[in-house]
Amino acid sequence: MLTALRALLGPVVVFLSLQKPDPAIFAVCLVLAFFSDVFDGILARKLGIATPTLRRLDSLADTIFYAAATYAVWKLYPTEITQHATALYILFFLEVARYLFDLLKFRREASYHMWSSKLWGVALFLGFFSLLVFRQDNLLVQAAIYIGIIADIEGLLISAVLPQWKNDVPTLFHAVRDSRNISLSKRSPDVA
Repeated sequence: MLTALRALLGPVVVFLSLQKPDPAIFAVCLVLAFFSDVFDGILARKLGIATPTLRRLDSLADTIFYAAATYAVWKLYPTEITQHATALYILFFLEVARYLFDLLKFRREASYHMWSSKLWGVALFLGFFSLLVFRQDNLLVQAAIYIGIIADIEGLLISAVLPQWKNDVPTLFHAVRDSRNISLSKRSPDVA
């Protein structure tokens, strides 16, 4: 339900940007989305329901919500978006490249939940909060963009390293270690 809440808040943010761009309501939406993102994973692990499918839905809900928030910023603050155009194009290209690479290699999207992605989630919350609530384009907005670029590069590298699809890969280091373990297990004969 927490994951679904985040996905449902996306259209609310779009509606607000088109009809009633109220900073207080944006604040409520952002806070609810942020805490639903934090607690859905904690609760899923505690209840033993953190399946790969649920983890993929979590990533999809993040995408829906943050795409909606991006639309709201683009609609309300086009000048600020233009000032960050180059970095945003790079980020957009990396997001698309990651998705396509994962689809081609694994036949599904990645769901790594990397530490860098978690940091990006915090940075996105702060960056969107700065723009949509305080109406300020500042260092928090820039940090959100550049941390996203770093997280996407790490995600691409993880996908390149892993020989098969796997969810919940915290870092590139873990991916390298896991891929070595898979290679070693394929080389060593089964002992009966």
